[in-house]
Amino acid sequence: MDKSHTDDRSTYQRLQVELSELIQNAPKGSKLPSEPVLAQKMGVSRATLREAMRTFESQGMLRRQQGVGTFIVGPTQVIDSGLEVLESIETLAERIGLEVSMGEFEVNHIEADPKQAKKLNLTIGDPVVEVRRVILTHDSPVAYLVDILPEDVLNPEILVARFTGSVLDLLINIGDPPLATSKTEISAVHAPVDVAKALNIQRGDTLLLLTALLFNEAGDPVDFSHSYFLPGYFRLHIIRKIGGVNL
Repeated sequence: MDKSHTDDRSTYQRLQVELSELIQNAPKGSKLPSEPVLAQKMGVSRATLREAMRTFESQGMLRRQQGVGTFIVGPTQVIDSGLEVLESIETLAERIGLEVSMGEFEVNHIEADPKQAKKLNLTIGDPVVEVRRVILTHDSPVAYLVDILPEDVLNPEILVARFTGSVLDLLINIGDPPLATSKTEISAVHAPVDVAKALNIQRGDTLLLLTALLFNEAGDPVDFSHSYFLPGYFRLHIIRKIGGVNL
């Protein structure tokens, strides 16, 4: 890949993170500095700044008034969570009184590809269930979730009848298999084409990605998931002990 292109994407990614933090920390209704001032402050061109701001405008977090300026609209609430305990978006949202719902939803019966088969201890080509859906708040998309499960883990009839958006919550409520742990990797990524379309953002916009493998009490993997979050609506953190210090 051309190094200049990589540098451009890195700069754009950094800019989106900084704009997200600015929006989260500023009072609603406050006015952003002018484009020349903000671009200089963040070390980017006005064209790059304008492109990044369009993403937040499409999410309803910024509002531009011609001849007046750009104002911060939201998000109205941010899901702020530690990573020590695995919980669904629905559970986290309910705790802060934020209404979330499921938008576009599809269930696909597919054959495990090499990566999925390796993660789930299956043979390539084994049948798996793919669950894709968009999570909304105030009718705006904020997350895109994909779960891959062996067909014998989740009954398709139960999935259709009882699913409201969280595979985790459904498995917990069913109680079989009993769940134990989750291994999760966290990264910032550029939105793939299908995810960008579902979230109504631009291809390549920065998203927070949690890639997780869920295990039952027997130590068997039962769910391989990819969760894409709009950074402006989620703030994730972890509490860590200091090595060598007894608490």
